[in-house]
Amino acid sequence: MKVELLDIHKHFGPVRANDGISLTIESGTIHGLLGENGAGKTTLMKVLSGFITPDSGQILLDGRPAPLRTPAQAIAAGVGMLHQDPLDFPPLTVLDDFLLGRQGGLFPNRLQARRELADLAGQYGFSLDPDASVGSLTVGERQQLEILRLLCLGVQVLILDEPTTGISAAQKSSLFATLRELAGQGKAIIFVSHKLEEVQELCSQVTVLRRGRVAGHVTMPCPTDRLVELMFGQVLVSGERQEMPLGQPALELLDLAVADGRLRVSGLNLQVQAGEVIGLAGLEGSGQRLLLRACAGLRRPVAGRVRLAGVDMTGQPYTRYLAAGVAYLPAGRLEEGLIPGLDLCEHVALTDRDCGGFFIHWPAARQRTAACIADFNIKGRPETRVEALSGGNQQRALLALLPPSLRLLLLEHPTRGLDVESTLWVWGKLLERRGQGAAILFTSADLDEILEHSDRILVFSGGQVTQALRAAETTVAQLGEYIGGVSVSRSTS
Repeated sequence: MKVELLDIHKHFGPVRANDGISLTIESGTIHGLLGENGAGKTTLMKVLSGFITPDSGQILLDGRPAPLRTPAQAIAAGVGMLHQDPLDFPPLTVLDDFLLGRQGGLFPNRLQARRELADLAGQYGFSLDPDASVGSLTVGERQQLEILRLLCLGVQVLILDEPTTGISAAQKSSLFATLRELAGQGKAIIFVSHKLEEVQELCSQVTVLRRGRVAGHVTMPCPTDRLVELMFGQVLVSGERQEMPLGQPALELLDLAVADGRLRVSGLNLQVQAGEVIGLAGLEGSGQRLLLRACAGLRRPVAGRVRLAGVDMTGQPYTRYLAAGVAYLPAGRLEEGLIPGLDLCEHVALTDRDCGGFFIHWPAARQRTAACIADFNIKGRPETRVEALSGGNQQRALLALLPPSLRLLLLEHPTRGLDVESTLWVWGKLLERRGQGAAILFTSADLDEILEHSDRILVFSGGQVTQALRAAETTVAQLGEYIGGVSVSRSTS
């Protein structure tokens, strides 16, 4: 099915998310939609998939006008979207979730649906237990389930919005193989991303958006510098790593053990000095999050001690850690970091003591918020609700809310879902904190990011931890081996 978007406009107040966008996606191709955070990619795809009604413009499917005003209308017309966070129901079983959207009333043919699920899963090499709960699946498996559900509903145009966020390298390889097979069957695949290397690997045609407009169309392969220039209007250059003298011990872990259900990480001995950056590598769920939360006072260790600047903080409440200069930025920006429904000014009022105590001094809060927006280049206004911000701007807001003086900064995936420019900017801000004497511990699924920014690295594999590796003497291949469980030993440093 051929897709044509003609002069699409969509405004949210003064923000022109889509400002006259036109593009064509041919059937049987994988078409990349590339752009920085907030460029209008997701808005455009929500227009195409019926989640958002455009202010003006036209959608053509195989040359015929298709007013897609709801997701149901879009799916009926053959257009389906796999969102960055799959729209599924964790309490349901895989089979029940697969049945969503099908005709059949209150009593669908479950036996037939079970056969269809098994047949489709086998066709694409997926392994899904129909009786398992959706909540027990990995992000990659949830994506597989949603793809099968959309295919069963007859989708001929499949939109994937940042589908590689939060999945492993093996799951990404499986996803890409599936998308190539679907394109080979004549389906139109739209791959929305800000990751240049993925678009270069997968797509034959690419449309680049910048600030709500089409910056260019290119045929792949295309030089990386050209794609970057289209995305940002200039070629970006990352700064060289600056070595700096380290200070006194900021964090000490002594025979630490933390546990969550069946996962236990034990025997951790680590000393982190002021100004030092420690990267935590490993597959999701291998223990990195447990360690960070224990260092933030959010999880009580089952054994061992935690010291901050020589003071034993073991078992102390989270508020004591905050008072000691510890800050924790979780991966879930809206789930744990920010409060949906509140605007930027209200967040500043909650976190900035200068704006008042029991009674908030709102003029001071608005003035402080305006300064944060300017200093951190947040694309929003004081009255903008945080859920309306793009992922990159949510991360900027979280950084803006950090207290001015920190001893220890703990971060989960600080650049997940961010474009190249935002990633460089975020690390610039983090390294400013490092220069002020803060120690940094961070997790990332991007091994290159860990190698580039860490002084030392801990690799987690099934609850075991390597000795602290010096980043300058370690390669991506070695990290991959350690993550796979090769030569894993206890961490002593």
